[in-house]
Amino acid sequence: MYIANGIAYASEPKQGMKVFEAKIVNDLSMLVTFSTGETRLFDASKLIEKPAFAPLADNEVFRNFGIEHGVVTWLDGDIDLSPETMYEMSFPYEKVA
Repeated sequence: MYIANGIAYASEPKQGMKVFEAKIVNDLSMLVTFSTGETRLFDASKLIEKPAFAPLADNEVFRNFGIEHGVVTWLDGDIDLSPETMYEMSFPYEKVA
């Protein structure tokens, strides 16, 4: 068990985590597949409240992301978000058969 940002997690911290794949779901959400094998639903709605991430409120900017060395980036790398932060800001997602 470990605690990060005031949240207790039952597992161990995920060192060296990377994003393998991401897919836009709607205006500010994407499904993200991490190097842990988990696919989680990332919601950027709270993130855009911070000035550095405000450009992501523009749907065109948010949709035009890239993955560079396991990190999701926007605007040719001017904005990036660590995989660990994306993981913490995301929710478990299970595909419905």
